[in-house]
Order: sequence, then structure tokens, then C-alpha cells
Amino acid sequence: MKILMKRTLPYFCGAIFGIALSACAGDALISGVDPFAPMVFKEGTTTMPLNPPNQVTLVPFYVSQHTIFKFAVDTDSILIGTDGVTRYIVVMKSPGGNVQTQYEGIRCDSFQWRLYGTLENGVWRENPLSTWRAIQSNIPNRYQASLAQGAFCNFNNQEKSIQTILSSLNPNGFIGGQKPTNSFNIPGN
Repeated sequence: MKILMKRTLPYFCGAIFGIALSACAGDALISGVDPFAPMVFKEGTTTMPLNPPNQVTLVPFYVSQHTIFKFAVDTDSILIGTDGVTRYIVVMKSPGGNVQTQYEGIRCDSFQWRLYGTLENGVWRENPLSTWRAIQSNIPNRYQASLAQGAFCNFNNQEKSIQTILSSLNPNGFIGGQKPTNSFNIPGN
């Protein structure tokens, strides 16, 4: 019996130690993992759209009184990514009638945007120099800021409901690029 105890005692002690160690692994003070530390961003895979924007689902949105361009987002293209990126197709039209179509993404947590690619002659072309850039709020063509502030973001959190985004993009209630008002809160021209 003593021999059996001598042989099994190290295994028994090892098992008890292992159970105690695994029980402590969830405790931040013991494991060294801070549950409140900021998460490191890891972007998911982005696939370019297969089709050009759907003309039926293009929704125009107001950007600023200083821009001469018209902007619209294809609501069929909006993808709310689990990686925290909202991807979409945006169409920009110049006063001369030139049209630029881009596939982009917005991160609400860092207030950044990324150009994934452009539509050229009916074919999507990836942007090989694509990087995350700060969204500019103080330029005339601030359409990324308008989309982020008016529909895609809830402060610095990604809006997770497509219905909320679609409702926010309603031209009658869109707040992303506040229309100018006079001192009596009456919209200007």
C-alpha cells in the first residue's frame, strides 16, 4: 500500500496543482490579462463587390453647404462587419456629370476610413495602396464624416442594426451633414 501511495502521490499532487492553476486562470490579477485593456484591431477579409451600385437603392445624402458634388450610398451594399468595419459603395457626381464610384469602409472606434477600390469601366479595381486614414470633418467633401456621424456610427461604436442605418439615411431626417440654419433655426439655401 505504501508503494502504491508513493507512486500515485506525485500524480495526485500534479492533478490538484493543475486544477488550482486552471481555476485561477480567469482571474485578471493572477492571469495578468486586463479585461479593460483596449482590444487590438484585426481587420477581417474584404471582398470587392461583384456588381456596380444598384441605381434603385442609391440614397442621396447631404454633406455640406460648401461642396459642389452630390453624394449617394447604395443601401444594398452596406455590410456591418463583425470586425467593427462598416463597408459600403458611395457614388459621387460632379456638377459636370462625371461620376466616381468607390467601395470603402468606416471604423467608428477610431473615426477612420479606407478606400478598398473603385469602379472603372464597369469593373471593380482594388486599391493596392489602401490604408486607414483619419476622417476629416472640416473639409467641403466630408462625406465619410457625414456617413459616420449620421448613420454608420453611434458615437464611437459601430451601429449594428441595418434598419437603424437605413432609417438614419432617410433624406428627410439625415443628420450627418447638418444643413445650415439661421439664428431662428430655419434651414438656409
